[in-house]
Amino acid sequence: MYEDILVPTDGSAGASAALEEAIELAAQFDATVHSLYVVDVASVGAEAGTVDLVESFEQMGENATETAATRVRDADVEATGSVATGSPHRAILDYVDDQGIDLIVMGTHGRTGLERYLLGSVTEKVVRTADVPVLTVRSDDGDESEGAD
Repeated sequence: MYEDILVPTDGSAGASAALEEAIELAAQFDATVHSLYVVDVASVGAEAGTVDLVESFEQMGENATETAATRVRDADVEATGSVATGSPHRAILDYVDDQGIDLIVMGTHGRTGLERYLLGSVTEKVVRTADVPVLTVRSDDGDESEGAD
């Protein structure tokens, strides 16, 4: 049913929960799990030091995707990871098209505070515009309850 499953990641509890779900599905269908970290260059701005900041985010992305790939491989599932730059929802959808992804599995929310709401909006945009099924996964983490900061 599924051959390639994409899990956008930011290293948050929500992304971790989504990864666990993707691992279970991939094991069941003998699929490959793709982890993708997107550096939102628009949020970085065009100030002095921007190149260093983008490189820092790209390194964080490399670490997040490698951590995800290691977890996937530890479950005896094929894994790959990538880092992209651009608008997060657009980069996710472009990756889906470029890699022939069958399913997107992503957390309902990412990091805490403002970043939590930003990823939530990314998830909503992906759900509304993706041409493939999108499975959203809530974290078991209590930080996602209403009113939690």
